[in-house]
Amino acid sequence: MDILKSILVWLIGITFIIIFFPVTFLIWFIALPFDRNRTVVHSMLVFQSLLVSHIIPVWSLRIEGRDKAVKGTTYVIISNHQSILDILLINCLRYRFRWVSKIENSKLPLIGWYLKMADYLTVDRRNKKSKGKLIEEALDCLKRRNISIMLFPEGTRSADGQIGFFKRGAFQLAIQAEKPILPVIIDGSGGVLPKHSLVFGRFHKIVVRVLDPVPPERFGTKDWDALALKFQTMMTEELRKLREENTS
Repeated sequence: MDILKSILVWLIGITFIIIFFPVTFLIWFIALPFDRNRTVVHSMLVFQSLLVSHIIPVWSLRIEGRDKAVKGTTYVIISNHQSILDILLINCLRYRFRWVSKIENSKLPLIGWYLKMADYLTVDRRNKKSKGKLIEEALDCLKRRNISIMLFPEGTRSADGQIGFFKRGAFQLAIQAEKPILPVIIDGSGGVLPKHSLVFGRFHKIVVRVLDPVPPERFGTKDWDALALKFQTMMTEELRKLREENTS
């Protein structure tokens, strides 16, 4: 039953991508001369994420605390990572930001083209030069263009639903750009579509909870690794609280 359900869900998802891609491409091409920050394409991807998240009947989505992000404020947005679905879920927050994605995704048909049209940032995690270029581009977005950056500090999906080790990149950006960090907790997506699986599990309730933003004056350290550990510890505790609330 799960396999048949999964085939149906993937067919719906792929159909949406195929239908919306030419529309997105046309809008991107028309807006190209005046949409320097690719706001239009990002808005299209947000719309598609909202649409897909509400028509696929294998999860329910609850978003909490969306208004904690102050309009007009530039953030380094971070989230735990349980499933490939998290990309769609974060888009449903309807914030304006640029994704940071591994370079392998940019080589995929359609998905890679979407990344390029939206001018999202990519990085080869095995290449030191690529990492340096990413930091430069991300700092330019944060400091000069006033565009938020979104990334998963774990760098990969969790296999067991628990929060893993946070890498320093997001926290280096926040410290150097002197921008607040906006933490987001996701729970339930790993039960719907686990890591290394294409088979959708049983129906799950997914919660996306935006936590209070943390301004630079409350970081308590200028050390990237120490700040990463601080947020890893805090978000692990917040995930535990969220799960307690949902089981009580």
